[in-house]
Amino acid sequence: MSHDQPAYGLWLLVAINSAVFIMFAYSFFKPATTRDWRSFGAFSAFIVALFVEMYGFPLTIYLMSGWLQTKYPGLDILSHDTGHLWSTLLGEKGNPHFGVLHIASYIFLAYGFILLSSAWNVLYHAQRRHALATAGPYAVIRHPQYVAFVLIMLGFLLQWPTLLTLLMFPILLLMYGRLAITEEAEMRKQFGDAFEQYAQRTPRFIPRISRQSAAK
Repeated sequence: MSHDQPAYGLWLLVAINSAVFIMFAYSFFKPATTRDWRSFGAFSAFIVALFVEMYGFPLTIYLMSGWLQTKYPGLDILSHDTGHLWSTLLGEKGNPHFGVLHIASYIFLAYGFILLSSAWNVLYHAQRRHALATAGPYAVIRHPQYVAFVLIMLGFLLQWPTLLTLLMFPILLLMYGRLAITEEAEMRKQFGDAFEQYAQRTPRFIPRISRQSAAK
C-alpha cells in the first residue's frame, strides 16, 4: 500500500507533543517535593510512551498486525486512523476523530487539566499559609491532583490505547494510591485532629454523589 504521507517515524512530532503536554501539565502542577516529582515523572513517562507509539514506532499495531489483518481484511495497518484502536476494533467507519470515544477523551483531558490547575491554586495558597488545603476541589476529594492525572491518562487511553500505556495505567493507579496514603500520614503528623476531621468528611478519590443525602 502506498502512503502519501508517513504515519509513523515522525520523531520530531514525538518530541514536540511530549514536551508540550509535559510542560502544560508542569505549568498546572508545579512539582516541588520529591513526592511531587515522583508522581509527575510517572505521568511524564506515560505521555512519552503514548506519543512514541502515536507518531514514532507503532509497537502495539506491529504486535497485533497478524490478528488485525486476519480479523479485518483490507485494513491499512500503517494508516494513522488504524492507530485509534478502539474505533478499529469496534468497526467504526469514518474519521475516528469524530467518534464518540474520541470526543469523550477530549472531555476527560479538559476536565483533568482544569482540575489540576484548580487544585494547585488552592494547595499553593494553603501551603503559603501553612494551612490544610480544604477549599475548592479539596472540599470534594482529598487528592484532586492525583485524580486529575488519572483523568488525563484515561482521556489518552480512550483516544489512543497502546499495550504499554494500558500496562502502565494500573501500575500508576497503585503508585498514586500509595503516594496518597504517604501524604496523608504526613498531614496527620502536621495537622493532627484538623486533618482527621477533614478526612472523615471528605472522600479520598471518589466524590460523594450527594452530600445532602449523606447528611440525612
